[in-house]
Amino acid sequence: MLRVTPCKGDSTLRPEKPRNVCQGLPDMNHYEDFDLNRTAGCFSKCTQSQKEPCHLGNLQRYWLNFETYLVESQTDTLNTSFLTALVKSINTSAPEDLYFSLTPSQIPKQVTKDDHQHPDRVRLPRSFFGSLKSGRPMVRLGIIILDVGPGNVFKGSLLNREDGSSVLNNRMVGLTLGHINVIKMAEPLEITFSHQYQPPNMSLSCEFWDATKGDWSSKGCSTEAGVRRTVCRCDHLTFFALLLRPILDEATVKALTHISQAGCGTSMIFLAFTIVLYAVLRFSRQRFKSEDAPKIHVALSISLFLLNLAFFINVGQRLRGSDAACWARGAIFHYFLLCAFTWMSLEAFHLYLLVIKVFNTYFGHYFLKLSLVGWVLPALIVIGTGIANSYGPYSIRDEKNVTTLELCWFRENTALYVTVHGYFLIVFLFSAVILSLVSWKIFTLSSATAGKEKAQHWKGVLTLLGLSCLVGMPWGLALLSSLGPFTAYVFALFTSLQGVFIFCWFIVLYWPRQSTATSSGTARVDHAHTVSHE
Repeated sequence: MLRVTPCKGDSTLRPEKPRNVCQGLPDMNHYEDFDLNRTAGCFSKCTQSQKEPCHLGNLQRYWLNFETYLVESQTDTLNTSFLTALVKSINTSAPEDLYFSLTPSQIPKQVTKDDHQHPDRVRLPRSFFGSLKSGRPMVRLGIIILDVGPGNVFKGSLLNREDGSSVLNNRMVGLTLGHINVIKMAEPLEITFSHQYQPPNMSLSCEFWDATKGDWSSKGCSTEAGVRRTVCRCDHLTFFALLLRPILDEATVKALTHISQAGCGTSMIFLAFTIVLYAVLRFSRQRFKSEDAPKIHVALSISLFLLNLAFFINVGQRLRGSDAACWARGAIFHYFLLCAFTWMSLEAFHLYLLVIKVFNTYFGHYFLKLSLVGWVLPALIVIGTGIANSYGPYSIRDEKNVTTLELCWFRENTALYVTVHGYFLIVFLFSAVILSLVSWKIFTLSSATAGKEKAQHWKGVLTLLGLSCLVGMPWGLALLSSLGPFTAYVFALFTSLQGVFIFCWFIVLYWPRQSTATSSGTARVDHAHTVSHE
C-alpha cells in the first residue's frame, strides 16, 4: 500500500511500513489527520493487559513534539474527539493578564477576567510576556487540551497502581511558545480546573509531565485545592494535569496493618476453636453428622482461617524472595479470599432454602455439591488469572509517592476489578437480598406471635446480626471506604474479627445448651436443616 508522505524537499511516493502504530511511528514528525487518529487510538489500547504492544516513550514524545509542531505551523485551531487546540499570536506588550477558556470538548478561546461562564481557564500574567527577549513583538502561543484516555500513556509511575488514582477527567492541558523554552517565570501562570466534590481520602495535586524523566512531577507547581475547583500555579510551560490520588499516609497504613494483624490473629484462634468444637460434637452426637448447617459454618471457618494465615504470610514477607514466590503468594491469597466470598454466598443460599423455600428442599449429595462450588470455583478463577500473569508486586504509596506498604497481589487492574471487586459485589448483593427476605420472614413471625413472646423482637434482631456475619455483610463496609479513614478502620476491625462472631454463633446454637437455644428464633432458623444423602 502506498501513500503520499510530505517531507521537506521530497514529494516522492514511499511505501508505508506495516507496523503497530502504538510502538511508535516510523517518522515521528508526521501529523496528518490519518496519523493523529491512529496514534490517538493508543490512549485506550495501551493498557496493563498488554494485549497491544506499546512503546510509551515514543507515544509520549510524539504528543510533546506535536505541541511544538502545532505552534510552528500555520494552524490556528484544531478540534477532534481527543484534542482541541488554539494557536494565537500574542503581543509581548500585552497591557493586562490574558485569560483563555479550557472548557472540555470546546476549542480554547480568549475570555475576559470576569467571564464566569468558563470556570476552567488559564491565566497568563502580563509580566510573563514582558519578560520575553526584546526583538519579539509577537509570539505564537499554543493551548492544547488532550484527552489521554484510560490507558497507560501519560500515566507514569504515580498512576500505575490499582487504587483509583487517575488523571482527573483524563485531561491534560498543554501550553507552549513552540521552540521558546519558558522556565522559572517570575510570576506563575494559573490553571483552574473545575471538578465534583472529592471524598476526604482522595487528594488533588497539580503536576506537569517531565519529559526528561518520562513521569509526572510537581516541581515548580503549587496546588490550591477547593471544594469544586482547584487552582494550579506553575513557573514554566509544558503539559499539566490534575492528578487524583488516594491519601494513605504511612501512619494510617501501619495502624490499619496492626489492627488487621491483631484482629486476624484473634479471629484465627476462635476459628480454630470452632473447628475443634465441631469435631468434638460430630463424634459425640450421632445426629450432628447429618446436619448440613454446621458443616457449612465450619467450611466457612476453614476458608477464613486459611485467608487470615495467607494474609499474615503476605504482609509479613513483603516483597522478599523471587518473582515466582511473589506470584505464588499473590495467587494463594487471592484463592482463599475467593473461597471465603464463595462460602459466604453458600451460607446465604442455604439460608434461602431453610427460611424462604422451606419445603421440597431435598438435594442428593447436597454438601458435596456445595463443597465443589466453594473450593473448585475459586481455583478455576485463580488458574485463569494466573495464566494471564496478573499476580506480582503491589505497592501502596502516599501523596508524596513514598511507599508505605509492599505486598504480593495484583499488578493488572482488569483482573483485580473482575475477579475481586466484581466477584465480591455479586456475592454481597446476593447475600443482601437473601438477608432482606429473611428479615421480612423473621419480623413477620415476630408480629404474629407478639402476644406470646415479648422478647421475640430482640431475638430477631440478634438472629439477623449473627446471620449478617455468616453471609459476610461486614465486608460491605468496603463499599464505604471512599468516605474517609474512619470507615477503613471500621472495615479492618469488623472483617478481621469475623471469626470471633462465627464462634459465638456456633456456641449459641450447638454448645452447651442446645435445647434452650432451639426454642429461640436464632436456632429455629439454623435447625430447619436439609440433609445430605451421601
